[in-house]
Amino acid sequence: MKHLMSGNEAIARGAYEAGVTIGAGYPGTPSTEILENLAKYKPEVYCEWSPNEKVAFEVAAGASIAGARSIVTMKHVGLNVAADPLMTLSYISVEGGFVACVADDPGMHSSQNEQDTRNYARYAKVPLFEPSDSQEAKDFLKLAISISERYKTPAILRSTTRVGHSRSLVSWDERVASPNKVGLVKNPPRFVPIPVWGRPMRQRVEERLGLLKREAEASPANRIERRDSSLGIVTASISYQYVREVWPDASVLKLGFSYPFPDDLIREFASGVDEVLVVEELDDILEQHIKSLGIACQGRKFVSGMMELSVDRLLASRALMEGREPPKEEPPLFYDELPPRPPVLCPGCPHRGVFYALGKHDVVVTGDIGCYSLGAFKPLDRMDTILCMGAGVSMAHGMQKAGEPKRVIGVVGDSTFFHSGITGLLNIAYNRGSSTIIVLDNRTTAMTGHQDHPGTGRTLQGDVTRAISIEDIGRACGIERVCVVNPYDLESTLKAIDDDVNSDEPSLIVSRAPCPLRERRRVGAVREIDADRCKGCKICLKIACPAIELSADKPQINEIFCGGCGICEQICPAEAIYAQGAASQAEARK
Repeated sequence: MKHLMSGNEAIARGAYEAGVTIGAGYPGTPSTEILENLAKYKPEVYCEWSPNEKVAFEVAAGASIAGARSIVTMKHVGLNVAADPLMTLSYISVEGGFVACVADDPGMHSSQNEQDTRNYARYAKVPLFEPSDSQEAKDFLKLAISISERYKTPAILRSTTRVGHSRSLVSWDERVASPNKVGLVKNPPRFVPIPVWGRPMRQRVEERLGLLKREAEASPANRIERRDSSLGIVTASISYQYVREVWPDASVLKLGFSYPFPDDLIREFASGVDEVLVVEELDDILEQHIKSLGIACQGRKFVSGMMELSVDRLLASRALMEGREPPKEEPPLFYDELPPRPPVLCPGCPHRGVFYALGKHDVVVTGDIGCYSLGAFKPLDRMDTILCMGAGVSMAHGMQKAGEPKRVIGVVGDSTFFHSGITGLLNIAYNRGSSTIIVLDNRTTAMTGHQDHPGTGRTLQGDVTRAISIEDIGRACGIERVCVVNPYDLESTLKAIDDDVNSDEPSLIVSRAPCPLRERRRVGAVREIDADRCKGCKICLKIACPAIELSADKPQINEIFCGGCGICEQICPAEAIYAQGAASQAEARK
């Protein structure tokens, strides 16, 4: 029987079937659903959201070294955080099968950069697997576990946004229990990479890479599809699906076990075609390697390395190769009729009050990764930089120490604070900084779909646990000026920010209110605008609430969208905004 599954669901199913017993990760689109689905196979599989990807990687690595089969999940930028343990785990080797499931995001649908994880596989000298659909996602995860365990190496399964979120039919198999006995076998020369033992490890990595290359040459995950010999295309991952639509008659070398490079297979394929084209998303890794083998090929000349590929983009590439005008991309017929819809914070979002309050001060705001990054857009316009997870804290300190003449405010989310904000806060206290840090604590990891974290009091698999206090951590880091505010109470929020902006000491403000989307309820009563009282000043539009619409010269509130937060009511100078029914009740009392 076949099941319709997304690539992420299929990866989770593959881990279950492969006998994986430990899964760890940090949520990040487009990888999040892998661990969420694996967690459903309780009690056979233990899963956790770790505070960050480095911790998750080390949790899974520890389980593997003890003999358990394990996976770790993250998005591409998360592997930057976990790169340190990846590089050394390649040296010390694993015992139970270990796979890092990393989801790249070509096109930056929900990421701050484009990044090609294949570089990490080559850098760490570990095997890489690239599925092109959901069936392969399941099968390649199982293959990766098998290869990892056989050669005692960590492995990487590289997915992409399109692979992880597309659906196709998948055949299921029964779970195969791991034959490994869990229990560390003491062996310091194998697991302790001090120089005297690390040097032999380095030699073994190279020897293993040679064995893995022979494995890749013979693997059914790599296959040649012989058709017309005038053009041969080397490709992998989702690009294979596009290639088959755009060049249905071309011969194709499809790589699934794509590193170490199967050089003999590449040479065999190239020898049977007149021209070689390499189609790959992001970096030209395959193209450059094929050229290094002395094989003439084209790639970047016709296929861009920027943004996500698609059938339409490759149709343009084919036209360019054949000397034709590329087909024009016609916008949908209704495109011109759609009004612009800039991204905004959700109705009732607690972050809106903080950004409104920050707008009252001429300060520099260093931001971070999360849905609150929308605070950078007009009319809120209260975020000046975004770098990476935790940098909202650390960059604030750097700017302040550099002599930035304005007060610097660092903004970070609650999940991001636990991920990598704590060390930055500790640095501010230790190195005598004076920045104000605001933690936007909406009680969830909102941007990636409302996952739990150390501050929520719940684990991934639904168990009640200790909820870690952000303000207690702040005090433990050495920050003495700590306060908690309700961002829906503008008066107290304005006062807290005003006090700290005018202070010479470092401070921590915790803005705490749950995400209404997570709670699935309005914050309070729906608001309405008294058209007679409204002066048309449009100040309420400056909070960027999607529920407030402009009709003629005066705003009105769409009661379907209104989240009931009441911020618009608090800032209205004409007192023209009320909870629904309140205006008529006031008139009746008169």
